[in-house]
Amino acid sequence: MSDVHRQPLARSRQPWLHELEVAVHGNLTCLSHRSGDVDASTDAGAATGLYADDRRVVDRLVLTVDGVAPVPVVAASEGPSTECLLLARNVGDPGPDPTVEVRRQHVLHDGGMSERVTITSRAGTEVCCEVAIEASGDGTELHTVKSGLAAAPRLQVTPQGADRAGWADTRHTTTLVASGGSVTATDTTVTARWPLVIPPGGSSTLVLDVTTQRVAPTPFDAGPGAAQVTWDAVHVTSQDTRLGSTVHRSLVDLRHLLLTDPLDRSDVFAAAGSPWYLTLFGRDSIWAARMSLPFGTELARGTLRALARRQGTRTEVGSAQEPGKILHEVRRTAFVDPGHLALPPVYYGTVDATPLWVCLLHDAWRWGLAPADVHDLRPSLEGALGWMAAASERAGDGLLRYHDASGTGLANQGWKDSGDAMRTASGSIARGPIALVETQAYAVEAALGAADLLETVLGEDGSGWRTWATDLAQRVRERFWVDGPAGPFLAMALDGAGRPVDGVGSNMGHALGTGMLRPDESARVAAALGAPDLLGPLGIRTMSAANPAYNPLGYHTGSVWTHDTAICAHGLARSGHPREASRAVAALIDVAAASGYRWPELFGAEPVGGRPAPYPASCRPQAWAAASAGLLVSTILGLRADAPNGVLVLDPLPDPPFGAVRVEGIRVGGLPVAVELSASGQVLAVDTPAGIEVVVAGSRA
Repeated sequence: MSDVHRQPLARSRQPWLHELEVAVHGNLTCLSHRSGDVDASTDAGAATGLYADDRRVVDRLVLTVDGVAPVPVVAASEGPSTECLLLARNVGDPGPDPTVEVRRQHVLHDGGMSERVTITSRAGTEVCCEVAIEASGDGTELHTVKSGLAAAPRLQVTPQGADRAGWADTRHTTTLVASGGSVTATDTTVTARWPLVIPPGGSSTLVLDVTTQRVAPTPFDAGPGAAQVTWDAVHVTSQDTRLGSTVHRSLVDLRHLLLTDPLDRSDVFAAAGSPWYLTLFGRDSIWAARMSLPFGTELARGTLRALARRQGTRTEVGSAQEPGKILHEVRRTAFVDPGHLALPPVYYGTVDATPLWVCLLHDAWRWGLAPADVHDLRPSLEGALGWMAAASERAGDGLLRYHDASGTGLANQGWKDSGDAMRTASGSIARGPIALVETQAYAVEAALGAADLLETVLGEDGSGWRTWATDLAQRVRERFWVDGPAGPFLAMALDGAGRPVDGVGSNMGHALGTGMLRPDESARVAAALGAPDLLGPLGIRTMSAANPAYNPLGYHTGSVWTHDTAICAHGLARSGHPREASRAVAALIDVAAASGYRWPELFGAEPVGGRPAPYPASCRPQAWAAASAGLLVSTILGLRADAPNGVLVLDPLPDPPFGAVRVEGIRVGGLPVAVELSASGQVLAVDTPAGIEVVVAGSRA
């Protein structure tokens, strides 16, 4: 039996999200229908609810006007808010035109959510009606919802006054307050009511406040971190206005995915995504911080420190912990998906988070992270490098490999972590232990970056790590290249027997610009990525459309992931292949515009009527998808920072796909920079303070 399929997979019962609205604010997230309603008792609404700390504190929030549900027309979500327009067809003037509209807004804030409902009458006579909101809570754990298992019984309601009532589970108390209204309660249901009289042309607004408080601590009580990072100065304008809209909404979403580290509330990191992964994930949080570096180093600093505090110190099979290893994820409780996974609250089953942590430390220093922070993180840097060296030596062939020794953890431990991700050209699933090509590339880049830090900041000799990187690159050169119908390409991995996993995949794109490839090798990778079987109209497919196992809606077997395409585009531009980079970047903006300027985590590779098909369980917002906006800006402008020497290099894409562009809010060493490009990609203007020198494609500006 294949290493990655130890047992037959049960048919998935995971509820789908693609037709739901999602608002997020740190440890809180609200999933609702387009009407704004929450109703977890229905199949379509099984995932809906207000969640706090991975527990559903509200499972029903249903609005009626005179006992009838208004008809949803349009809805949109951004960061902590969801806004819905509904029409109350049962009240107001008779006739074909609706005359009573209902605007409903959920806004999450520290400690809860406010629901604001505005009823506006266009009727010719006075409208008298009653607005009611029925609510309840069930306290169901998020992983129970995700697994499609039965929800917990609804919680007992406690009346608290004429306008308020609430309930409690083992970890939270939840209270509803109907401002200006009244509340009635049954055993498990609260109903808030507001009688309204609305004159012609008038409106009336009512507010229902939902507050939730922790009553029992968990090992990971992270809180909202949006207040500690601001990207308000970031402003992008271009001839194609979709670029600016994408960057704006992405940064709003990313800010509200930020959490504070409960071990030091001054440090923030990006939770991986709402609703399933609203917690610290090594790989995801690192990439989100790395992608956002052009806009400041605060997120990178907090992410580095939060992960360093939890760096592995011992060998432990059940958690996959090893000395110096950076974790995969932290949960408030164990994560159990019956028949598939059983992960402890702190789990280390990732092969690439450790080298990526080193890459983030180096890149953050280049963008302006203080040398004092590098010195503080020196023990963790040494631990991470020690893990890389030990892991490559332990593998026996000098490569970084993974294998789940516990039997209950992740079978695949790179970013493509589904059980069927590693495919040969024949479509068969590869056996482990697996050595991913991108992991080797990250390790080469980490070793080269560590050498810079050792020599420039820490006053040590880094030559040994340069040699280590050169040797690893040579091993990849000798073993990963395979011949395909369109020419040589990098295999996505080596299997447990040392054979290339020769399915054509996007993995190779992550090697571009890392220092692992020679120029001729980068050209081969660029040709493979730009071929129509990988680069489609919506971005770069995770796996070639020519593979027998290709599935355009397969999680890692053909779908398009926002961050994956953004990373590949950035690598293409850095390695001298701007045409392919421009095509990938343009595809992502097309997807953003078709998705309400909120990139999903992933989506189908084949358009339907020119639009991306949703991957139904995809997180929205998702950290490395939202943070891809920063990487796109970096790709378009060709940004390379050297803050320690006060230098910013610009190497813009020629003929950028969005016409003339101006970007404000870039920060190098904490100092603001603005850049303006012409429609042909020429640098027209650079606004810089004293202390920053800008180098434009080999000339001085």
